[in-house]
Amino acid sequence: MAIAPDDAQRDSVHYLAMRDIVEQMQDSVPGKFEITEEGIVHDMMAPAGPHELTALRVRKRLEKVMPEELVAHTGTPDVEDTPRGILRHPDIMVIAETDMEVANSVDPRTLIAAVEVVSRSNPDNDWVSKMRDYPLLGIPVYAIFDPRTGTGAVLSEIHTTPEGPRYAIRKDFVYGEDVTIGEWTISTDALPRYA
Repeated sequence: MAIAPDDAQRDSVHYLAMRDIVEQMQDSVPGKFEITEEGIVHDMMAPAGPHELTALRVRKRLEKVMPEELVAHTGTPDVEDTPRGILRHPDIMVIAETDMEVANSVDPRTLIAAVEVVSRSNPDNDWVSKMRDYPLLGIPVYAIFDPRTGTGAVLSEIHTTPEGPRYAIRKDFVYGEDVTIGEWTISTDALPRYA
């Protein structure tokens, strides 16, 4: 007698297969891979100078105003919710240093905020799919910096909608203004733009 897997088992197997593909390709194919409910997202371009410089300046500015036990971390590990089938890699994650003491991916519910610098090659990944995924993962604050336009937004207050969890509050900003991410206010002066 054969027993067919239920939807949750099938989804889990599908997600784990995608995760294996991402792990195998990550070091051999340029760009960055993430997994959403729709499948694998590939940002084909390696981050450009303005992207990396923005992430660096925002990280340093946040760490100057946050308590010492918190970090504005760039780099690995990813944030992952295996049951939901989502693997994301924020440009900056604001998190308690002790919550980073994990063997593999970080639990997204431990993040205080996620910060993204919009990619020139795939802006919808930051403005559309991460805006959907981050509240779904329980990340309370999502800040977006867009070097294409010199603008950004901070989203917060997760609430339930018919489409699932979404951010209820959006505060837009223009480079040059101060911006508040969570409890901390930083300057957006001298953030680079894409040429």
